[in-house]
Amino acid sequence: MSDSSKHARASMANLYRIFTIPEAPDSVLRKIDEGISENMIGFLQKHIVAEETDLVKIEKDFSSTLIPEEPKFVSEQTEFLMEKVVAQSVHTSSPSFIGHMTSALPYFMIPLSKIMIALNQNLVKTETSKVFTPLERQVLGMLHRLIYDQNEGFYERWLHDSHQHLGAFCSGGTVANITALWAARNKAFGPEGEFGGIAKEGVFSAYRHYGCEGAAILVSQRGHYSLSKSADLLGIGREQVIAIDTDQNNKIKLDSLRNKLVELKTRNIRPFALIGIAGTTETGNIDPLDALADIAESEGIHFHVDGAWGGPAVFSNTHRHMLKGIERADSVTIDAHKQLYVPMGVGLVLFRDPDTLTSIEHHAQYIIRRDSKDLGSNTLEGSRPGMAMLVHSALNIIGRGGYELLINQGIEKAQRFAEMICESEDFELVTEPELNILTYRWVPASVQKLFKNGTFQDQVNANEVLNKITRFIQKTQREHGLAFVSRTQLNPPLHNHQSITVFRVVLANPLTTVEVLRSVLDEQRQISNDSLLEKRIGELDDLVAHSYV
Repeated sequence: MSDSSKHARASMANLYRIFTIPEAPDSVLRKIDEGISENMIGFLQKHIVAEETDLVKIEKDFSSTLIPEEPKFVSEQTEFLMEKVVAQSVHTSSPSFIGHMTSALPYFMIPLSKIMIALNQNLVKTETSKVFTPLERQVLGMLHRLIYDQNEGFYERWLHDSHQHLGAFCSGGTVANITALWAARNKAFGPEGEFGGIAKEGVFSAYRHYGCEGAAILVSQRGHYSLSKSADLLGIGREQVIAIDTDQNNKIKLDSLRNKLVELKTRNIRPFALIGIAGTTETGNIDPLDALADIAESEGIHFHVDGAWGGPAVFSNTHRHMLKGIERADSVTIDAHKQLYVPMGVGLVLFRDPDTLTSIEHHAQYIIRRDSKDLGSNTLEGSRPGMAMLVHSALNIIGRGGYELLINQGIEKAQRFAEMICESEDFELVTEPELNILTYRWVPASVQKLFKNGTFQDQVNANEVLNKITRFIQKTQREHGLAFVSRTQLNPPLHNHQSITVFRVVLANPLTTVEVLRSVLDEQRQISNDSLLEKRIGELDDLVAHSYV
C-alpha cells in the first residue's frame, strides 16, 4: 500500500470517529443523550412510526392546548421527552437512513451547539452579537474564496467592509435562493432617472417604467420548489418560473433554453435570472454551468447556481471539475446543514460582487443604522442565531482535506451501490450517480426482458404494476424500521418518458457501509416476496406470458 493510500485510510478513520457519539457526561439530561445515541442500526427500530394511523396515535400525546398553571421539574419534562419525543423521532444519523439529505453529525456539534445556545447571540446587530459578526463575515469569506478564489487583496478590502457583503447566512437553502433572486430582481429593475426602483415603487410601476409585460426566472425542470416560493414572494408569479426541458441525464437543454429566451422576448417578458443546478434534489445531476454562464452573460441576466446540495463538491480536487463555471455565477446557494455536516438549519448565499446585496438593504434607526456593520441590514430574516460558529468550527476541525474525503467517499459509495444494482438480476438502475444520489427499482429479470422485447402497451402496463410494487416495497421497508430509502417519480428516456416510481438513495453519511447497502437490497428483495404482493406479481407474470405469445 502506498504512503498516500495509508494516509487517506488513516484520515478516513479519524473522520469516522468524529461522527461516532462518545459516552455522554452525567447530567440531568443524560437519559436524552443516551436515547439519541441508542439504536444506531435501525432508524426507528423500537418505535415504528410510518403510516398516518400511527401519527394519529402520536398526535393524542400532543392534543392538549392548555398551558400548565404550575411549573414542572426539568426531570419531569425530561421523562416526557424521552418517552414521547426521543423514542418517536427519526434516527437520521443511522447508517441505514439513506433516503433524504439528512445525515449523521460530527459528535463535536453537540457541545458546540450548547455553547451557541448558552451565549444566545443575535446576529441582526453587532450590539447583540459583537464577535459573532466578524466571525460570520469570516466564514462567508472562507466559502466565497473556495468558490470564487479571488486574490488576497480582494478579501482584505471587502471582508469586513460595512457597506459591502460577500454573502448572507440564512435558515436554509430556500431563504438563500429567495435572497439571491430578491437581489437579482432589485438590480434588474433598479432605480433609473426619476424611477425609484422596484423595491420602492413596486412591481407594476417597475414593469411600466421598463416597458415590459412581466418578468421571468429560467431553470430546468429539476428546479427546487423554493424557486416557485421565491417567484410568489417577489410578486412575479409562480408561472413565471419557466421550466426548461432536460436531457437524458437530467441536465438543462441549452437549445431549449435559447429558444425560450427568444420566445420571452417576443412576448415582452423580461428574464432577470437564470439558474443552474449543482446537484438536483431527485437525481443529483449538475447542469452545464459554464455554458449557462455564457448565456447569462450574453443576455445580461443574473446567473445563480443552486448548489444547496452539490456545491460542497468544490472541496474535492477530484470532482471539482464537474462544477466548472460555478466561479462565474453572480450568486451561489449552499446548505451547510447538508454536506457541510452542521445541524439544521443553516444555509448561505454568496455573491461574486460584494455590492449586490446593497440592492435589498434595509435600515431602522433603532437597530440597523446606516454605516453600521449590522448584518441584519442585508438579510431577509431579522433575528438569527450564531450558526456561523458551528460552520466555522466544522471548517477548522474537519478542514478542506477532510471535506474532500467526505465528498469523495460519498460519490465512490454511490458508484459502488450502482454497480451492485446493475449486477443484480432483479434490480434496475434508473439514474446513474453523478454526485452521491441515485435512483433505482426492483424489476424481475423476466420483466426486464419484456421492456426490451415487448410492445409499447406491454411496457406501459408493466410500469403501472411496478409503480404499485415500488410504493409497497418502500412503505413496507420504512415500516420495518431497519432501513429507509425515499421514493419519487421520474420520466426517464430509458422507459420512453413514461412516469415511473423509483427508489431514491442519498449517500452522504460516512457511517453507511457497502454491507449496509447490500442489506437494503436484500430486504427489498425479501419484501418483493410478501404475500400481499401475490396479486401484483401475478399481473406481471401474465404480462410477461402475454408478451411472448
